[in-house]
Amino acid sequence: MQKTLVFGASLKPDRYSNLAVNRLLDHNIETEAFGLQKGKIRSVQIKTNSADFQNIHTITLYIGMARQPEYYGDILKIDPKRVIFNPGTENPEFQKILEERGVTVEIACTLVLLATNQY
Repeated sequence: MQKTLVFGASLKPDRYSNLAVNRLLDHNIETEAFGLQKGKIRSVQIKTNSADFQNIHTITLYIGMARQPEYYGDILKIDPKRVIFNPGTENPEFQKILEERGVTVEIACTLVLLATNQY
């Protein structure tokens, strides 16, 4: 399975982004994390500099539409093959930008995709 970046990772264990990191690791998917605070979720170091990521296949978004524009350039530089817009992160403008660059866009829940073996 290709490497996944959880974009908007939280150290709070009750946050869906935190659960996503844990479930990805449970499924033996190589996982990295970007967030506003440095820290660690199990073996995954949350980084605060998006330039630290390379060879990312999938970005799973956990940042709402209102805050996404400031990260468009960072996400495009990472050059993912797929971006998953989790519930509450849907953004038609950014989806169009990604699709125009050949990125596969999914409107889905990472946790559900993992639980149903559709990831």
